[in-house]
Amino acid sequence: MTDLAYMAVMPQHEFSERRAKLAEQMQDNSVLLVFSEVEKRRNNDCSFPFRQDSYFWYLTGFNEPNAVLLIRKKQGQRQDILFLRPSDPLLETWHGRRLGVEKAAEKLALDQAYAIDEFEAVFARLSKATDCLYHAPQLHPWGDALLEKSAVDFIRVFDWRLIVDEMRLFKSQNEIALMQQAGQISALGHLRAMRETRPNRPEYEIESELVHEFNRFGARYAAYNSIVASGDNACILHYTENDRSLKDGDLLLIDAGCEFAMYAGDISRTFPVNGKFSQPQREIYEIVLKAQKRAIELLVAGNSIQQANDEVIRIKVEGLVKLGILQGDPQELIAREAHRQFYMHGLGHWLGLDVHDVGSYSKQGEANSRNKRNRPLEVGMVLTVEPSLYIAPQAEVPEQYKGIGIRIEDNILITEYGNKVLTSAVPKEISDIEAVMSGKI
Repeated sequence: MTDLAYMAVMPQHEFSERRAKLAEQMQDNSVLLVFSEVEKRRNNDCSFPFRQDSYFWYLTGFNEPNAVLLIRKKQGQRQDILFLRPSDPLLETWHGRRLGVEKAAEKLALDQAYAIDEFEAVFARLSKATDCLYHAPQLHPWGDALLEKSAVDFIRVFDWRLIVDEMRLFKSQNEIALMQQAGQISALGHLRAMRETRPNRPEYEIESELVHEFNRFGARYAAYNSIVASGDNACILHYTENDRSLKDGDLLLIDAGCEFAMYAGDISRTFPVNGKFSQPQREIYEIVLKAQKRAIELLVAGNSIQQANDEVIRIKVEGLVKLGILQGDPQELIAREAHRQFYMHGLGHWLGLDVHDVGSYSKQGEANSRNKRNRPLEVGMVLTVEPSLYIAPQAEVPEQYKGIGIRIEDNILITEYGNKVLTSAVPKEISDIEAVMSGKI
């Protein structure tokens, strides 16, 4: 999709409203700078496909590199200015169309637009007698260099991410609609992968089935590098080689999601390559599924991720003790974190423009720690729920469980009535998975 196609599904006034909300939280007599992403070299004279910086997109809806958003607040009045690449017919013939300075202000609901080469002079003029700068240092080195070159001094400098991260954490109705679509398309990709999985196919062929389905329904790219991990590859949390042949009797763990209109889906499913769970696979799977269902029950407004994760750990430890994988009293095992060898990551993460989206996980006033996720959930938040168990081949456990890795992940929206699962179209009950893979549904 081009930037114009994205604009069609996100009204331009929403970007303007976000800038207004941001400006309300700025001090008077201040300026704020947000830098776009730049093109990244792949090799020689080839670049990776361009993907806009999520913060820049959130505030502008503009999908070109080498641009700067400037918000100026003076005597309570806001001014939105964009610096961007000018039109260039020759370069556009080779590398694609540009919006251009002449059309930018009207198209993007801005006050003014300038060529990026004018940044130094215009920024110096607009910053005269301005006390405060809002800037996110080290986010984009090219922006840091441009700002340093401008040689404008400010009395105070603040990081605007403290404000924007909190804004991005709460999704608007337009964002929710896009995320529902991202979840649905991601689910269709997983369904296709289940139906097309069989022994002797390489993992990357199943990855291609996912991408095919994403593209077929309007999602041009995956939201992150897809994990298609068979056998004990599933015990590698971020396995992305995807180059092993699928073996009869193994499980296949897929963690993949599409990016639709810049918003991410993020689903994990684990299922048998031959379409039928073995008894040991079934036993581990049922522990993870029970834990995930209970977590989804608990992840409602007022509760925290930490509360749900505590319950997930209890369910897992009790289940592992019952199977003889852990030995001892469950409470004592939990106290000394014996489960960490099999469940070493968190229960979930925020989801939005980034697959690991921004926002504090801790209560207000406490340090933001990924290990202390005690912030009460609120309506409009979107997060993943992904309990797991990874039993490494070298683990000292009964032989039949070695090398089994299982993760089940869904995306949920916190609502005033509880939560809504955005990815429920792809099955996770054992009987349903086996029915899909046998062609019965």
